[in-house]
Amino acid sequence: MVTTLRTAKITDTSSTNPSSNVLILDGGLGRELERVGAPFRQPEWSALSLMKAPDLVAQVHQNFVDAGAKIITTNTYALVPFHIGQKQFDEQAFLLAERAAGIARTVAEKCDVLVAGCIPPAFGSYKPELFCAEQLSSILLPLIEAQASYIDFWLVETVSSVEEAIAVTSLLKQHSSKPIWLSYSLSNRHDFATPVTLRSSEPLNAILPTLDNLDAVLFNCSQPEEMEAAIAFTHSHNAHIPIGVYANSFSEHVRKHDANEMLSTLREDVTPEKYLTYAQTWVNAGASIVGGCCGIGPAHIQALAQGLVNALE
Repeated sequence: MVTTLRTAKITDTSSTNPSSNVLILDGGLGRELERVGAPFRQPEWSALSLMKAPDLVAQVHQNFVDAGAKIITTNTYALVPFHIGQKQFDEQAFLLAERAAGIARTVAEKCDVLVAGCIPPAFGSYKPELFCAEQLSSILLPLIEAQASYIDFWLVETVSSVEEAIAVTSLLKQHSSKPIWLSYSLSNRHDFATPVTLRSSEPLNAILPTLDNLDAVLFNCSQPEEMEAAIAFTHSHNAHIPIGVYANSFSEHVRKHDANEMLSTLREDVTPEKYLTYAQTWVNAGASIVGGCCGIGPAHIQALAQGLVNALE
């Protein structure tokens, strides 16, 4: 399996049975770390476990693999000044990112799965207005250099604008030859008759020129109800690129606090069974990569692995 997956691409998405080509990602690391008792607070969030309980990071990766994930994502999402502060970032970001990638690699080698190298939003989740291209490399290069020898491909997460997508993709291509999966985050709509937009309020057709530079495009960290329309639109305009989705289960429709201030509450209705139902609509719309973001745990991933046939096994 790993020989096939090492390319970090899905080469055939044309099956008449779309579920037969689904690749299962892991779920949200932060909330699973909290669940297993890892040190967990804001603003450090999931980075705190790397500092104080790295063994629990390995346990969480293993929990997702045991649930059926074929890809685990490095625990580097919070290794930015927005979460750990500038001083701690300058002193520890490289070492912590290397630790995170090494932990994931160890689990992956033991379990015969792939490692996605997480590239987080450099200036905070859902904050397109804070994006600064001039400061991007100083934040992301330590994370890129620390992870590069451990990972199979890059997963650029929770991208809020096309400007951010272009800048991060360009930076990665300058410093790595590994495949790039990039995941956009969508605004949560009150009225589902209105068009889907990015967190920046840009229309979805704005992402189309960026797809030529990617090995897969995904949508993440938005409510499950947003995903089907985004997948269908993207698939209708580019049927060849693999499309992925990993939604969150946040209960607030519009976040009123910064991502490093407090924990968002989670929806009780997004059960593993309900999440599988959403995922089946995503696959029917054209998705070939499915996992979970914040609040989506191993039980949800197990439901996906059991309910969506993975022909790459």
